[in-house]
Amino acid sequence: MKVLIVDDEERIQKVIYEYCKKEQFTCDFASNGEEALTKLNDQHFDLLVLDIMMPKMDGFEVLKLLPKEKRIPTIVLSARGEEYDKLQGFDLDIDDYMTKPFSPKELIARMKAITKRRIPRQKKYCYQDLEIDYDGHVVKIEGKPINLTPKEYELLCFLIDHKKMAISREQLLSNIWGYDFFGDDRTIDTHIKMLRNNLGKYRNLIITVRGCGYKYDEEA
Repeated sequence: MKVLIVDDEERIQKVIYEYCKKEQFTCDFASNGEEALTKLNDQHFDLLVLDIMMPKMDGFEVLKLLPKEKRIPTIVLSARGEEYDKLQGFDLDIDDYMTKPFSPKELIARMKAITKRRIPRQKKYCYQDLEIDYDGHVVKIEGKPINLTPKEYELLCFLIDHKKMAISREQLLSNIWGYDFFGDDRTIDTHIKMLRNNLGKYRNLIITVRGCGYKYDEEA
């Protein structure tokens, strides 16, 4: 995911960047509204993190001047938490609003939630006779449903959505259990073990990546 971070405080840019880097997001930066508008018109981004109070042009003005075809999912940051500012932001079709100071972990969680809602998923996944019906939340092997817990199901779907990518245990905890879950590596390892057992002959599709976490690979 490519993110444009717009804030006139370099310290905030660096903090958001460090957390984005852990999630393997690509970041670009702008320090004022004019620079942000230029980059949004000239480049493609998947998500915009936009401060409101900036020099030259504020964040609301950026949104007003941005052509509709260039609109992307947007999280607004503001040192002001007044209801009027929030309503103005949502009138401009933003996706979320956070008041400064904010938790970087919460920001990342909201970013992932927004992009997850925006990315359409196919109704079914099939590999040989392994099948997932996303609408029905049903996993079948050889036409027979297998009994997965909700977390096992979410783990399987997340790994499939990120096929061939090595996903760290920290990323899995953040995405499946939420940013405020106080767990450890054993939580992931235990659920992966149970998921593999339930997948039977397809257990080897989930590969352990030494020193990192896990990945799903049909060609393994």
